[in-house]
Amino acid sequence: MSLRLSTVILPYRRWHEGGRSAWVRAEQLGFHTAYTYDHLSWRSFRDGPWFGAIPTLTAAAAATDRLRLGTLVTSPNFRHPVTLAKELVSLDDISGGRVTLGIGAGGTGFDATALGQEPWSPRERADRFAEFVPLLDRLLTEDAVSSEGRFYSAHEARNIPGCVQRPRLPFAVAATGPRGLRLAARYGQAWVTTGDPKLYETGTPEQSVAALRGQIGKLTEACAAAGRDIAELDKVLLTGFTPDRGRPLASLDAFVDFAGRHQELGFTEIVIHWPIPDSVFAADEKVFERIAMEALAQLD
Repeated sequence: MSLRLSTVILPYRRWHEGGRSAWVRAEQLGFHTAYTYDHLSWRSFRDGPWFGAIPTLTAAAAATDRLRLGTLVTSPNFRHPVTLAKELVSLDDISGGRVTLGIGAGGTGFDATALGQEPWSPRERADRFAEFVPLLDRLLTEDAVSSEGRFYSAHEARNIPGCVQRPRLPFAVAATGPRGLRLAARYGQAWVTTGDPKLYETGTPEQSVAALRGQIGKLTEACAAAGRDIAELDKVLLTGFTPDRGRPLASLDAFVDFAGRHQELGFTEIVIHWPIPDSVFAADEKVFERIAMEALAQLD
């Protein structure tokens, strides 16, 4: 499969003050998908402007025609499957079937406490995720759903007429642990990773490649156990969180080298962050646009 190049546009700008133009430009540059973070706030952006993912993607759907749209990633931290399913069916309809749901178990950041709850333990996050994904799958594929779970329930929840994409919009499941990988193998149309976070500060690019190779090996095993061929899943690398950090966006050649090494591992989609000045995602916009327009031709 040819490598796809996608981007993440963080929702930190007012729609009419640069927000809209980024999504339109992403389509013009030929990105496969433009994602956004589905957070209530995020790290160094906490005390600045930050807008909601679903309304932003809805506006982006109206401003574009071909660009796929998605979240990287939605989590149970402040979402419920019943209300999320209704929003996704609506977004999928408005976009004409151009939505991918990136979904993960969530973490311990601001989302985890914004509703007043104590942060969940890793085990509870995994338990909730294991219940959240199957229920969301049902809600997006069945006209009416009733289910009583430990964490999430639905009572005659209706989602008629369902998704434009059949049987439902695709799930891109972010996971590295065994339970999450099993969910990706069973319910995912794609798998997402950011690499091994333990290597971010002191690891090397070579160690990161080895860790990613190991993750893909475990995904292969999970797919085999689920009776699926791993080739059925897109394998998505969200960049910026490996020891390489922002270096792949330093030049076209640097990106081609980075992307080629990860394509050899089996990745089918690489996602780069839209440049944000004076942030961890700062990059030269001219280089970024050149990568968008020219890099894939050098990787075919």
